[in-house]
Amino acid sequence: MHLSEGVLHSSTLIIGAVCAVVGVAIGLKKMNYEHLSITALFASAFFVASTIHIPVGIGSVHLILNGIAGLFLGWAVFPAFLIALVLQVLLFSFGGFAVLGVNLCIMALPALAVRLLVFPMLRKATTRKGLILSGVLAGVIGVGGSALIASLVLAFDGGKAYGDLIGLLLVSHLPVFVVDSLVSVGVILTLAKMMPEALK
Repeated sequence: MHLSEGVLHSSTLIIGAVCAVVGVAIGLKKMNYEHLSITALFASAFFVASTIHIPVGIGSVHLILNGIAGLFLGWAVFPAFLIALVLQVLLFSFGGFAVLGVNLCIMALPALAVRLLVFPMLRKATTRKGLILSGVLAGVIGVGGSALIASLVLAFDGGKAYGDLIGLLLVSHLPVFVVDSLVSVGVILTLAKMMPEALK
């Protein structure tokens, strides 16, 4: 769901950059450096998932996995995703440096919402059904939140001119809702079986 360079006005890029800087600063301050390995793991998973993408209009369709990452990282998703996005710009020219702040917010803010909304539910989950529901919500909120923020950014910046592209962006991500949720459920069920303490 990377937005391309040359699409957004400078004012929108500045707002995105400021929000991203604030998020990264808070993420670095709140990051538990004893869990740096799991932060790197989710950053690399996000990096790999996002590299397998299909260009659609002025964005792209790919797995995001931001919901499951946010579930376990919280604010640390900002610095983790920043590293992944910078590497994608440098190695594959996805997005661009000018739009880096906006793309980071598109990915990281829904991930943070998953942490705040779903993690308390996951900690209290005592049944397989509760674990599955947590995974589904992580996928839906992560992908849905990113699609919503990207759509709002395009609507704010371009108005009706981007109307068709916004519709295309939302429709093209419908399969991602399903796949992202399935992957999130799989991760949670695997951790519940092999490392139950990780869910607490």
